[in-house]
Amino acid sequence: MSGVTSEPIAMDATRFQHTPYYCEENVYLLCKTLCENGVAEATCSDLFVVFISNEKKQVPLWHQKASTRADGVVLWDYHVICVQRKKESDSEPLVWDLDSTLPFPSPLASYVTETIQPSFQLFAEYQRFFRIVHAPLFFKHFASDRRHMKEPDGSWTAQPPPYEPIVAQDGILHNLSEYIAMSGADTLSSLDPETVIAAISQKLGVVVSHTQLQDLFTKLP
Repeated sequence: MSGVTSEPIAMDATRFQHTPYYCEENVYLLCKTLCENGVAEATCSDLFVVFISNEKKQVPLWHQKASTRADGVVLWDYHVICVQRKKESDSEPLVWDLDSTLPFPSPLASYVTETIQPSFQLFAEYQRFFRIVHAPLFFKHFASDRRHMKEPDGSWTAQPPPYEPIVAQDGILHNLSEYIAMSGADTLSSLDPETVIAAISQKLGVVVSHTQLQDLFTKLP
């Protein structure tokens, strides 16, 4: 029926590679898998990697599997999810979050309501910001040698994934810090068409606030 959006088909998150506390690598592999198995475009052009953080590196997110609380809240230093924006105009963007207890995937609107909880009053320093990076550019430029997960004595703060670290196409070994660096001063002042185009053409994408997040995905070409 015209204008009616069907519910997304739930998938089993356990079928995807997941290493606790390495969400950026989990999402990297998740996006690759979605493209390879036909859930997303073969070119991954409908996928976006979204980093969530702030200047304080303390972002509260609800419905997280790692939580020990009834409400599922976790105070992450940063988190990474995948958002799929299909070309069909009547298809709502979907969020793929391997660390969430919500349906996998979840419609963006319900994910924002349940996980971001914008109606919950937070101190300014806990506001969440979102760096949105087009997946094809993420595959090309992202790199992590996992140095951020090592103690001064060289031991791991959390056991690393079993595969080799991700290296950028130009040979860069580590640039994760560039992706998770964000503050209110970095957010877009407006979502004009030129800005939206820039969002899918820059290495580090664009930074938006939670009030701009859903708007941005409705304005992508």
